[in-house]
Amino acid sequence: MNTFTAIDFETATGYRTSICQVGLVRVEQGKITERISLFVQPPGNYYWQRFTDDIHGISAEDTEDAPLFCEVWQQVAPFITGQHVVAHNGFAFDFNCLRRTLEYYNIAIPDYTGHCTYQIFRDNLKSLCRKHNITLHHHNALSDAEACAELFLRSLTK
Repeated sequence: MNTFTAIDFETATGYRTSICQVGLVRVEQGKITERISLFVQPPGNYYWQRFTDDIHGISAEDTEDAPLFCEVWQQVAPFITGQHVVAHNGFAFDFNCLRRTLEYYNIAIPDYTGHCTYQIFRDNLKSLCRKHNITLHHHNALSDAEACAELFLRSLTK
């Protein structure tokens, strides 16, 4: 199980269909082999100011020329479909974002096996990274996905 994809989504609003950034980290045989960060234009390119100001710093200006999620799905799908997919707080947030966004765009939801580092470690990502000396630029989707990958790898060696 040391081959998997760690994923993280940032959203523009509290709606799970408002993905504005995707971070993917591919791990094969225990080594990170690929990192992908994509800005995505959320529906209507609409943002809640609080999300921009207090959470991730991404704004409508950042995504005005970005593709819609349905346009990047072909690039993302191979990392998800039939894979072990890891996210921090995945069952409450990231896997829900994926499912709802795919439904929003009428895209079939692929089969994958989800794993959640929050359920494994029972702590928030920022605290875990501090505790395990993992670099984190919190609420940057790629940084969060990479931290999640590192944590999952550590859980496999316990």
